[in-house]
Amino acid sequence: MGEIKSICISERRGTQKIPIERADFITEYGIANDAHAGDWHRQVSFLGLDEINEFRARGANVEFGAFGENVVADGFRFRDLPVGTRLRSGDAVFEITQIGKECHSHCAIYQQIGDCIMPREGVFARVIHGGSIAVGDTLEITTDKIPLDAAVITASDRCSTGEREDLSGPKAVEILQSNGYDVVERVILPDDKDQLMAQMKSFADRGIGLVVTTGGTGFSVRDVTPEATVELCERLVPGIGEAMRAMSLKITPRAMLSRATAGITRRTLIVNLPGSVKAVDECLNYILPTLGHGIEILRGDDANCARP
Repeated sequence: MGEIKSICISERRGTQKIPIERADFITEYGIANDAHAGDWHRQVSFLGLDEINEFRARGANVEFGAFGENVVADGFRFRDLPVGTRLRSGDAVFEITQIGKECHSHCAIYQQIGDCIMPREGVFARVIHGGSIAVGDTLEITTDKIPLDAAVITASDRCSTGEREDLSGPKAVEILQSNGYDVVERVILPDDKDQLMAQMKSFADRGIGLVVTTGGTGFSVRDVTPEATVELCERLVPGIGEAMRAMSLKITPRAMLSRATAGITRRTLIVNLPGSVKAVDECLNYILPTLGHGIEILRGDDANCARP
């Protein structure tokens, strides 16, 4: 276990990174407001404090961020950690994807000293689960699975204004918690596609494993939850909606009118549920035993869907 000594970002590529006290690490993106974050495998860079101090002992006056590193921590020689190693700090989880890098254009440090340690000592990682990290927080190697977490969104114009009490959202929370999920947040929103998409994206940025929505899946012109889900998600999971409808058709023929869908964005699974308490109870209890396995695969905590 080690301690984070510095967090650095740069607002523009080609400029030196500057230290900040706290940063939000976004799932499958990197550090918020860092120019090198993005949809690639080198989202966050790490460098060991001992390697920097050894370099300083050679007469180099270098500040944190001078090597282009995002995170400096003691207690690690990062280059000795194999690709695939996972690191955890608070809620944030990282997976090492690359050790060192080829330096195509020598930086100012190299021009000054004739050497730079980042190409051989630094490592790069993806953000598997987001979180907020501050200087002084601990950093550790982990082999544990990421705990199952969830969030619930109720889509309802009337519930959002207080005209009607939200009963479906609390029912979803109750079922999730009884099945071992840590429900980190529950929100009520109007039937507005942009607001729904923004909230789903916020949860995905944090790496929450399962986002359950309730309401907005019918034929009303204001029912737009499936549209928000489809527009945000990178991959759809049609089998989940099909399974809920197949089960519900055994109870009522009106189940065929449900437009509920499901999809994946980054490392988050989003599942639409109908708006009634009874339907939430029936559908969520039916699909939940299988979803955990899918979330573990999505996070890289399990290998595949095939039975042994």
